[in-house]
Parts: sequence; C-alpha cells; structure tokens
Amino acid sequence: MRKLVEYIAQSLVDDPAGVQVREVRNDRNALVLELHVAPDDFGKVIGRQGRVAKAMRTLMRAVGTREGRHTSLEIL
Repeated sequence: MRKLVEYIAQSLVDDPAGVQVREVRNDRNALVLELHVAPDDFGKVIGRQGRVAKAMRTLMRAVGTREGRHTSLEIL
C-alpha cells in the first residue's frame, strides 16, 4: 500500500525525489500512511478543493478494507 501512495504522489509532483511515505501503526491495529512532499508540490497533492487528496484517501480505505484493517492517509 505504501508503494501505491508513493507511485501516485510521484506522478503528481514536479520533484519526485522529495516524496516520502512512512507507515505508522497505532494501538488499534490501524495503519496510517504519512505522505511528505516538497513545499512547492503540496498544492498538487491536495488538488482543487482537496479532490486529489480525497481520491487518494478513498483508494486507501478501499485497499485497507480488502485487507481487513483500517487505513488512513495523512498529508504532511
């Protein structure tokens, strides 16, 4: 799942080398993916009115549901 978020983000931004994805597990066995991008590319990952970010989060929830665990995406 981390590689999927990384691939999508690298496809959107001008500086693919600045994309970093971290996996963090919390106490309820949920997976949180933290996406870090360059400050100049932040708007491209968020999209107009948050549409790109919402689509990425929806995709992560669908994959997480298929795997049987709660998954969320945080863009930092």
